Formats: sequence, C-alpha cells, structure tokens
Amino acid sequence: MNATGPRRRWWPRSVRARTALAAASAAAVILVGIGWWVHHDVYRQGTQIAEEQAQMQLWSLVDQLNEGVVPVRRSAVPYEVVASGRRSAVAYGGGMDDLDPGTRHVLPAPSEAKESALLTIRPIRIPARRDDNPRDRFELAGGTYLVMSTDISADELSSDKVAALGIAADAKLRVYVVVLPHTAEAITKTTDRLLLRAGLVSLVLIAAVAYFAVRIALRPVEAIRVLTASVTASDPRERVTVPATGHEITALATTINTTLQRLDNAAAEQRRFVADAAHELRSPLTTLLASLEVALAYPERTDWPAAATTAARQTRRLHALAEDLLLLARLDTRTPIAGPETVDLTALASRLTEQYPLTERPLTLTCDSTAPAHAHGNPDAYERLLRNLIDNAARHATHRIQITVRNQDAWVVLTVHDDGPGVPTEDAERIFERFVRLDDARSRDHGGTGLGLAIARDLAHRHKGTLTLTPRTLGACFQLRLPQAPTPAEK
Repeated sequence: MNATGPRRRWWPRSVRARTALAAASAAAVILVGIGWWVHHDVYRQGTQIAEEQAQMQLWSLVDQLNEGVVPVRRSAVPYEVVASGRRSAVAYGGGMDDLDPGTRHVLPAPSEAKESALLTIRPIRIPARRDDNPRDRFELAGGTYLVMSTDISADELSSDKVAALGIAADAKLRVYVVVLPHTAEAITKTTDRLLLRAGLVSLVLIAAVAYFAVRIALRPVEAIRVLTASVTASDPRERVTVPATGHEITALATTINTTLQRLDNAAAEQRRFVADAAHELRSPLTTLLASLEVALAYPERTDWPAAATTAARQTRRLHALAEDLLLLARLDTRTPIAGPETVDLTALASRLTEQYPLTERPLTLTCDSTAPAHAHGNPDAYERLLRNLIDNAARHATHRIQITVRNQDAWVVLTVHDDGPGVPTEDAERIFERFVRLDDARSRDHGGTGLGLAIARDLAHRHKGTLTLTPRTLGACFQLRLPQAPTPAEK
C-alpha cells in the first residue's frame, strides 16, 4: 500500500535558509570558475618557467661544449649530450644518472647534420630498462616529456677541444635538456589545496552573512505579521509601523495599512448599512404592527378595509425594500448580470413614459429623443435603472418630468429632469449613498427606501457608464452616460 503522507522536500522552507543556500550555491559556481582559471593559469606559468629554465640550461651546456669543457653532472634539469659514433653519453646529469647513460646513451644520437643554432622542442619517451631503479625521484624512466635539443658539429671545434670531449673529429654532438613538469604540477597542487580551503571558508562565511542579513531584513516583516494576525473583520483598527528606510518593506507596510484602512471603511460601511436597513425595516413593521394590534384590540370599531389597505401598503414597502437589499447584495458580490444584449434606450424610455402610473399627483411625463440609442447591457437592469430615476423624480417634481435621449460621439446620454426643489451642490454626491434622503425631501417622500439612486449608479457602473447630478437652475437633472453600441443593422 502506497504511503499517503506528505513528501519530504530537500529544499528548506525558511526564507533565510533558502537565501543562504542560494547565495552559497551562486558563490560556489563563481569560486569553481575562478579556481579552474587559477589552476590552469598557474600550471601554464609554471610550465613556462620550466621551459625557460630548461632553455637556459641548454644554452649553458652549448657554451661549455663549445669551450671544450665537459659539463658537470650536478644540474637542476636533466640533460644528456650524445655524439654520433659513440656508444656512451658524452655528458649527463640532473637525474639522468640513474638511467646509467655512461654505459649506453639514453636519448638517440644525431643521424644527420644539424645547424648548431637550431633549437628543437618535441616530446620524447624516456626508455625503460630492466635494471632501472624505480626510486628515481623524477621517475623519468618510461615517461614521455618535452625535450629541447640542439646540435653541434665537431668540425667547428679545435682538435684540442674535440680531444677533451672524447669524440671523433667528424662527430656530431646533440645536447638534450628535459623539461620537467614536476615543479609546475607541485605548485599547481599546492595552489589547488589553498584554493579549496579558502573556497570552503568563503562559502561558509557567505552563507552565514546571507542568512543573518536576511534575518535582520525580515524583522520588520515579522513585526507586520504579528500585528496583522491580531486584525479581525470586526475590529480592523490596527496599523503597522512604516519604516523610515524607504525600501521594499516600507512599500509593503504602506500597502498593508491601505488595505487595513479599506477593510476598516468596509466594516464601518457594512455596520452603517445594517443599521440603516434595520431602521428602514422597523418603520413599516412598526406601522403595520400597530395597525394590526389596534384592529385586533377593537375589532368591532375597526375599519377593516382601511386597516387592510394600510397593511397592504406597508407590506408593499417591505417587499420593495427587500428587493432593493437583495439587488444591492448581488451588486456588492459582483454577481454577473444576464448576458449582454443590445438595448434601444430610446424605445425603453418611450415605453416607460407611456406606462408609468401618475395617479397620486397630476404630473406631466414626456420623452424627447431624435433617433434610436443603442447600448450593450441587460434590458431588465436598464429598465430598473431608468425606473428608479423616474421614481425619484416623481417624488420630488412639482408639475413636470422631462426625459431626453441623445447620441453624442461614442456615448448615449440620457437625462431625467424634474422641476422640483432641486439638490444643494454640497449634496450632489451624497444623494447616491445608500439610505440617504435629504431633510427637505423626507416630508415629501412617499414610500421611498433611500436605495433607488444608489442602485441606479451601481447599475450604471456595471454597464461601464456613469450617473451624475448635473447642475440646473430649476429642479434636479440626472445624467446617464453609456458607451454607444452599433445598431443591429450595422453588425
């Protein structure tokens, strides 16, 4: 049966540990690259020094041979001087002793005449012999090394020098100097060990510095976390301390404070909305309850048709308020309205003008339009928006309500103008708040919920439009602007 427990991750969860590991990994890659470059550069320079040392030794040997002097065996660089027609080496030293070149020369004798000043560098394998001593400190036997060589002709030397060297008068001399890589390799190995130790120490220090630097940098974040953990939706009054450093933590703290402020405002608005809704619901419920209690207490003296009329009116008011609250709840949760259609606002305004009941007071409701005005949206939502504007105008108009619909550039502009007392300039935005009814209008409000204009503006915004109160000398004029849609014939 397979285990269902959580899988373990090798990657640490802590931001501090992750940063330290990432910094150490990046530093390791850089140090490896630097170490590789230093390794090869040190080896290259060591080999170059060895070649220069071997070349100096070669020309020193040539000078001694030209003087008729047999070089001494003590030398820092292995060398051998061989001559044609001679079995043993003329001279040798620097580690060639263990190969016993005195019996038979190790390196090949010249087979043809060479220019005395010609320098040759080529790899040569040092032959291994049966009686070789494996304790040779350079381990020359059996190895392949770069060898520098040059030739000297005996006929260029005097007879005394030829005799001193022990070679024939027509012999050809070849001077060999072995380029030893041991020094370069030893220096490179020593450098590699130092680089390895320094690299390990550097990685530990870099990881430690990164860990503690991030730890210090995250202290304000931890303080913000602790404080925001105490914030609740019912009491979002806490604010985090904004550091004065101006770095990313400052931006984070500012953003969190802004979010908390929005949460605080939303909570306050929600509390006010609930209180206003309770107040609006209590008024019709109180009237309805009082009417029914009086009717039940004195049934023989109750005008039951009037009591039923009062109960029906208050019930309708409760029903309208409940519908408005449900619609606002949908708008607040951004619940999508039905699929967009193309709506002719001119036809809609004309239809509502003809069908709107004006039974309570003698009012004149007219619609002025010149052409069809199409906009994308939901027909029911547009009808609710326009009906709310007409209801608001009907409650405050004195004699007349004028609706106009126009096409202006890429917009459809619809206005609802009444000849009532108007709205003070300072309250031009306040009237769109929920449950707001101006004091002058309260005495004339016949059943309004105080939500009509708020719903109308929300519906306008949901259709990418605007709803504003435009200044007028007489009455109030609400202007609705919506993006114009192409007519069905143009599609």
